[in-house]
Amino acid sequence: MSEPTTYRTGDRMTRRSLLLSLPALALARRLIAEEQAAPIVNQGIHQITLAVSDLERSLDFYQSLFGMPVQARNGRTIILRIGDGPHFLALIDAGSGPPRIDHFGLAVDDFDVDRVLGSLASHGVTESPGGDGLAGGPMRVRRTMRSGTPELHIGDPNGLVIQLQDSSYCGGGGPLGNECGPAEPAPTRGSISLRGMSHLTINVPDPNATNAFFQSVFGMDTQAYQAASPLMGAGPGVHFLMFIGTGASGTARIGHACFNLENFNVEDIQGELEGHGITPRGRGGAAPLKHWISLRMPNRGGATEGTPELYFSDPDGISIQLQDVAYCGGGGYLGGVCD
Repeated sequence: MSEPTTYRTGDRMTRRSLLLSLPALALARRLIAEEQAAPIVNQGIHQITLAVSDLERSLDFYQSLFGMPVQARNGRTIILRIGDGPHFLALIDAGSGPPRIDHFGLAVDDFDVDRVLGSLASHGVTESPGGDGLAGGPMRVRRTMRSGTPELHIGDPNGLVIQLQDSSYCGGGGPLGNECGPAEPAPTRGSISLRGMSHLTINVPDPNATNAFFQSVFGMDTQAYQAASPLMGAGPGVHFLMFIGTGASGTARIGHACFNLENFNVEDIQGELEGHGITPRGRGGAAPLKHWISLRMPNRGGATEGTPELYFSDPDGISIQLQDVAYCGGGGYLGGVCD
């Protein structure tokens, strides 16, 4: 019998903490500490949770396409491992609500609930005594206990929910949620092998204010620009959050999530998608099980010939982007050139 997997916290440093560790910036570090509360140093995007209309259909779809094993199950929540884990894609029942990207998670090294709650309070995020949703509303945080595992969900200024957990969190048991039993293998190997997370593009009423919130609370910095929109670097790698306007709707929502893979090749990926019944979108507009390419040109920070950005929609019409492991939202053919 396979032994349960216990994931361990990595020893990593964010760009901000690296810069502030330099002797030449010691004075700046002291001034920052005096002027504002210290940020919660995050290690990048840890998970995304999709609310879907049919759990079994979505499980079959993502496993057949990506070969993702089930890393854990919490009630009716199905946690699918991405790459080597512990980061994951979770599926939950949308219930009476629309299918959507419900929330996402950020990893925190040396996770301690009381310390994180204290840091959030210093940034004006207060513990929720009640209210609807996972977090209890904008600028609120709620702690819950799941079979002895503390979990934190916060609401950003727009009410969008972010889960904060240890970098080793796999959705399993134990004080850090990092004890997961042997994974349930996918029925097939899948056609596309994912490596990890890349980014989320999020529609909000006030992108500038939202950028400022994530900069101050999580120490995120500007990784690159796409036209006038800054990309908020999350953690020490290529992960980022991009906040853009909501347009006429005025409703905050996570527009799409992006995963990365090695040896990114547009034609090969499109062929694999079509093998799973995902057809070219053409001029038909948004619909489930379609794929399309957007060429990001130099006016939006792309390559001279265009940086290809590849998307598909799942059975519920939720948009997913796929890019190379080098993709940081910047220039070059693979989008891997960032300052």
